[in-house]
Amino acid sequence: MPIGLRWGTVSEVSERHDDLVRLEVDGAPCIAYPHLTGEVEVGDVILVNGRAVELGLGSGGFDVLYANLTRGLGLPPEEGAHVMTLPYAPGQSATRFAEEDDGGPERVDGLPVVCLGLHSQLAPACAALAGRRVAYVQLGGGALPLSLSDTLRALRARQLLDTSIAVAPCFDGDLQCVTAAAALVQAVRRGAEVVVFGIGPGIVGTGSRFGHGGLAVAEAANVASALGALPVVAPRVSLRDERPRHRGVSHHTRSALALCLGEVRVAWPTGLEPPVGIQVVEVNAAGWEAACAPLPLSHMGRGPGEDPWFFAAAFAAGRLAAL
Repeated sequence: MPIGLRWGTVSEVSERHDDLVRLEVDGAPCIAYPHLTGEVEVGDVILVNGRAVELGLGSGGFDVLYANLTRGLGLPPEEGAHVMTLPYAPGQSATRFAEEDDGGPERVDGLPVVCLGLHSQLAPACAALAGRRVAYVQLGGGALPLSLSDTLRALRARQLLDTSIAVAPCFDGDLQCVTAAAALVQAVRRGAEVVVFGIGPGIVGTGSRFGHGGLAVAEAANVASALGALPVVAPRVSLRDERPRHRGVSHHTRSALALCLGEVRVAWPTGLEPPVGIQVVEVNAAGWEAACAPLPLSHMGRGPGEDPWFFAAAFAAGRLAAL
């Protein structure tokens, strides 16, 4: 299982954020995470990981900067950090974990928790929570760096998101936590009125019932139930998906619900015929198009005009949590 590294030279820097840089390496698209590998400039000699692009996998069509040999060696660790993310792996780094300072409350009784199975559900769910203090918690199952998400930047810009928390192996959030339970209580400790759990862009998938990142829904819901919170599941719904297992309610949602141990509410937009075999709570999602209009909405290349019920269902979950 080789990593797949190769040499390269930075030929262009096209977009720069505090936590993400989009660039070209010898003319090919690449991304870099400066918190991990340091700043990057044109002319730098670097190593990139291009294995996903080489194999035609869902990396977005870009390489990932692995090490900057010009200005990224000998970088100091985060002050006070002594716990590793990605421990004992080639990319391990030391960081501060939020629960080191204060473990937080023992219970979060009555806290609404929205459980998403795809990152493309995040924008409509948060749009329905406008006016609430919202914490986003990212679990493994898709992309690991929170800084990859343009959606998170858009939500912050419109003040629809207060805090982002990365749960290992995810990283690059405002806070880092070891577990989903720790993240939930840390969110409450910092004043969150609603917590939204989800995965990063893209999704890990093997085509099997229990081999996909959408099962993060069950992890979030079970932790929420155990700590006294009120989990709301945003179902993955599509009437336009060409793949039978994703048409209607996706098999991802059904497999996640099969693993939920406590009581969950599955939000369902009024006007869409309820699914067979799933108990749902119908929610009036009227106005979702206007509320979501300023936000980036895209799922499998389809926008709100092409697959409206996908986004309406996620909006309904946020609205149910806000009630």
